[in-house]
Amino acid sequence: MSDLPDGVIWDVTYACPLRCVHCYSESGRRPSRRLSDADMLRVADAIVAMRPQGVAIAGGEPLLVRNIVEVIDRMAGAGLEVALYTSGWAMTGETARRLAETCGRIAVSVDGATPGTHDRIRARKGSFAHAMRALRLLDEISAEHRTRSGRPVSFGIDCVLLQRNFTEMAALCEVVAPRFPELGFIAFGAVVPGGLANRPGFDEHELLTEEQIKLLNDPAHGRRLRTLAPESVTVTSTDNRILQMHPELVAKGAVINALQLEPDGEARAMPMYEGTVGNILHEPAEVLWKRARARWSDPFVVAALSPARTMRQWAEAARRIDYHFGSDAVRARLDRRLLSFGPDST
Repeated sequence: MSDLPDGVIWDVTYACPLRCVHCYSESGRRPSRRLSDADMLRVADAIVAMRPQGVAIAGGEPLLVRNIVEVIDRMAGAGLEVALYTSGWAMTGETARRLAETCGRIAVSVDGATPGTHDRIRARKGSFAHAMRALRLLDEISAEHRTRSGRPVSFGIDCVLLQRNFTEMAALCEVVAPRFPELGFIAFGAVVPGGLANRPGFDEHELLTEEQIKLLNDPAHGRRLRTLAPESVTVTSTDNRILQMHPELVAKGAVINALQLEPDGEARAMPMYEGTVGNILHEPAEVLWKRARARWSDPFVVAALSPARTMRQWAEAARRIDYHFGSDAVRARLDRRLLSFGPDST
């Protein structure tokens, strides 16, 4: 058993200008739980001390955190590879330039090939336009970097696949990607039953069907997408089962080996599931990681996940795990979620 995780995922804030239908963290609908500038740097130092292979900065919208570039600089300056995930809504030219100098990878969320699809999923008009603007800024800066030093900026599109946008993968490759000559990647990932995406009803209407999962995992489908995109763009797709933490996958080591931190430094036992094991500001990372690894083989987790073969079965297991390991405050939030959305709302 590894003493420390290979990677760290840090949701630096739950503040967000969008209200995505599938939001894993329910951002924009709950307190941001953002730390002070000084404590954010303390968390950054704790992450540096772990020496992970990579760090993913997400949220909420991380660009709403006023010292986020300083926080990323702290980690990147210590030699860590830092990836930033953003909706692009708050991206400015100055911020894009600063991020381009320090981030190893910048992913802009684009959940549809048209404003209609993307804006409905993101639940805010104009969100597609903001994402395109962010990509355009990064494209211009990457061209400048390439001319000056021969080194482009590593940026691209991160697309969460739901039933409603599944058929737009080809258009993202063939229509959207060519708008940005410097674009480096398009990453397609199936929506997983975490946060708002595991509420009752969502599994039937928006989690991918088994037929869609089969197509997503078909190598021929992947090859076709790659032929539609510009040659310089890397296209990947995943069913994200690595996040399920199914006992069979745990036994094979085929699971995500990362520690997920909530905005205030609380460490989740498993990414995508509720239930924390302590706070990185108060306890050593080795202690938190040992507790997290123990949760993977907890009898309740094993019993809940062992029968889960389909996406809908995974969703049911996720609801059980969240309610069992969540705090009283988490359970109250889960109860409010059901009351707010109802059993069949998407």
